[in-house]
Amino acid sequence: MGNARSSAVSKEILDDLKLNTKFTESEISQWYENFQQQCPTGRITSDEFQKIYERFFPDSDAKNYAQHVFRSFDTNDDGTLDFKEYIIALHMTSSGKMALKLEWAFSLFDVDKNGYITKAEVAEICHAIFKLIPKEQQSQLPSDENTPEKRANKLWSYFDKKDNERLAEGEFIKGVTDNENALRLIQYNPQK
Repeated sequence: MGNARSSAVSKEILDDLKLNTKFTESEISQWYENFQQQCPTGRITSDEFQKIYERFFPDSDAKNYAQHVFRSFDTNDDGTLDFKEYIIALHMTSSGKMALKLEWAFSLFDVDKNGYITKAEVAEICHAIFKLIPKEQQSQLPSDENTPEKRANKLWSYFDKKDNERLAEGEFIKGVTDNENALRLIQYNPQK
């Protein structure tokens, strides 16, 4: 039954999302309706997020990556996202030519949320990204990035760090900004 208010997204959230994402008002309203149906509590869990996320990558195994995306947006660590966090998560990670927000990318790679990235964390995310790449595309990758390990090594090499050193956010952002290849390696853009 629900009252009228809950069936429409608030103007404040709508304006905010129109400003911060590439979605139109009608798209956001449509997302909101779906969200209300799937998540009547107004919060989405990691499992639900994974299911929705997998639709963006029908030819891949997106589960692992979706978990990392979810973690990076669950800023208060309560195991759920609200509608706004959810839309921004979708926007950041699914828009084809994603203007990759590097602060977000840093939080994606900072698996334990301690403010630094280690080579092991880079390897963990590279594994998750690799699973997003359909098998037939994996076989066409350059020989120095055709496994998750090689991809992680190549990416780490841009940061001028020893294997046991840590990377701070500023260093990560600079390293990725200075190297087009690094930017390409921290994401996967489905070929349209």
